Amino acid sequence: MSESIAKQAKDDAVWKVIPMELDRLILDPDNPRLASADAVNDKKELLKFMWEEMAVDEVALSIAANGYFQEEPLLVIPSDKPKKEGEKQKYVVVEGNRRLCAVMLLRDSKLREFVKATDLPLLTGKQLDDLKKLPVSIYENRKDLWEYFGFRHINGPKAWDAEPKAKYVATVHEKYKVSLAEIARKIGDQHKYVKRIYRGYVLLEQAEKAGFNREDRKANRFNFSHLYTAADQQQYQKFLGIDSEGSLKRDPVPKSKLDDLKQLMVWLYGSKSDDKAPVIRTQNPDLNYLREVIGNKTGLAALRSGLPLERALQISRGDTQVFRQALLKAKVSLQEAKSVVTTGYEGDEEDDALMSDVRKTMESIESEMTAIRKNRKP
Repeated sequence: MSESIAKQAKDDAVWKVIPMELDRLILDPDNPRLASADAVNDKKELLKFMWEEMAVDEVALSIAANGYFQEEPLLVIPSDKPKKEGEKQKYVVVEGNRRLCAVMLLRDSKLREFVKATDLPLLTGKQLDDLKKLPVSIYENRKDLWEYFGFRHINGPKAWDAEPKAKYVATVHEKYKVSLAEIARKIGDQHKYVKRIYRGYVLLEQAEKAGFNREDRKANRFNFSHLYTAADQQQYQKFLGIDSEGSLKRDPVPKSKLDDLKQLMVWLYGSKSDDKAPVIRTQNPDLNYLREVIGNKTGLAALRSGLPLERALQISRGDTQVFRQALLKAKVSLQEAKSVVTTGYEGDEEDDALMSDVRKTMESIESEMTAIRKNRKP
């Protein structure tokens, strides 16, 4: 950090907000919200990705209408890239990348054209002048900000999606050597959320190293919560050859279980190249159904053979449990019909015929049950 900037930014150990020229500010390629993107370092490509994926248009329209709120400074750290002779120190924006992206697009017609931001309003000369400098607060390094980020973006008012949260937890834990317990304590985590998303993140990283490609998925979107929710449950952990605490490290799945990890990813997200749809359509109840299936040797074999999840579940449960659960569902449905018969039945003959069919089915089932009981008596 240059001495003049540092002196201006810091007074009695209290960081101040200062104005900084736009061309000295750099978008952060290590932004945790880019967790789902391939490595993007080119300024224009990074800008394009953020425009397409992070609703920058909302921020840009707000700034165009109201100006930049000086009460929301960008949080920056010195760039470690070598400076050219005579060049001023540049700074990486670690908090406020969407705002910086919005201002860059509002001020540069060529950038708007590149990202196809054709609907943004044109600013007046005064508005453009007002955006030449933005308020910043300077920090020495990223580590100085981890507690703030944890409170604000993991368990706070500006929460990121689960995967960026997990990426940030991994950075703090592995790079800054902060324990998961300490991270959880600092952000007020009462439900082991930090451990759950970190476990999911290291499993995702290991799956990708083993050949999983999220872009090959058949699911419409990559639901990271499917993975970290499953990985927190004992049956899934046993399937992957891991345990609750031992999985909180890099590459927790043993080599002998890597094929099972890749298979789980296909069940969760599908595979376009193999023309396989995910068996998890909604987390509830499908994730519970899959958990039950993989915990049963026969059901697991059925699922591996290509049978649908519902059929594998029936095989896992066995006919006795399927029969009992079907009766329970029928009972609940009939109780529901009874509760609204006075308001829902209008004397329609179609309903009468349906009731007659229900009665016949019940009598047939009961008759078969009676016969089975008699045949089993000594």
